[in-house]
Amino acid sequence: MKGVVLAGGLGSRLRPLTSITNKHLLPVYDRPMIYHPLGTLAGAGVKDVIVVTGGNSAGDFMRLLGDGRSLGFRCLNYAFQEREGGIAEAIGLSRAFVGDEKFVVILGDNILENPITPYIEAFSRQEGGARVLLKRVSNPRDYGVAQVENGRVVSIVEKPSDPVSDLAVIGVYMYDARAFELIETLKPSGRGELEVTDLNNAYIRMGQLEADEITGWWSDCGASIDNLLEANVRVSEIMGRERP
Repeated sequence: MKGVVLAGGLGSRLRPLTSITNKHLLPVYDRPMIYHPLGTLAGAGVKDVIVVTGGNSAGDFMRLLGDGRSLGFRCLNYAFQEREGGIAEAIGLSRAFVGDEKFVVILGDNILENPITPYIEAFSRQEGGARVLLKRVSNPRDYGVAQVENGRVVSIVEKPSDPVSDLAVIGVYMYDARAFELIETLKPSGRGELEVTDLNNAYIRMGQLEADEITGWWSDCGASIDNLLEANVRVSEIMGRERP
């Protein structure tokens, strides 16, 4: 299975920290933010990865990550997103790299305490379709929110004013290659972007989206300065427990 790390965006919620660099290059404890999602993929046995980025700092990713071998990858590729076209558009830029394989997408500012290996293994056994990861949060209005009935996701609403649940769809998505055809059918949202929520709902309508509720700590650490601070503290605590 191939991996896609999305590391574009303006990072406007982290300004002035992001005024001169991409948010995914900011430190989270002892390493750049993007090392954490890359480490999550490497830890799950994903060996071939593409990083999708954009903006003036795109070259910095190549200087930092190189060919990816030092991070445990067999192959690390890069794609450039020319504009703020949304997560689904960024996923579409990986089409030539992914080919006909299943693949896992992780947002470059998402950090998970626990491995995602069990979920990737479950998706490998899944005949096709898509799989998303969920986490109960105290602020569901800030995320795509899943409505679950009888153990299945029946809809996902992006940043609802009146959430039907506290289950946020976190930034880890797994798809078969039909995702690229579905992306081509999506219409831009009110903010002019192709939304990953629309892609996930397309799979729901086909009856082919599965979901898992994760355990352990998770952070969308690019959401705010406070989230970034909390991520630094939490990662330092986790690393401290792991070190002798």
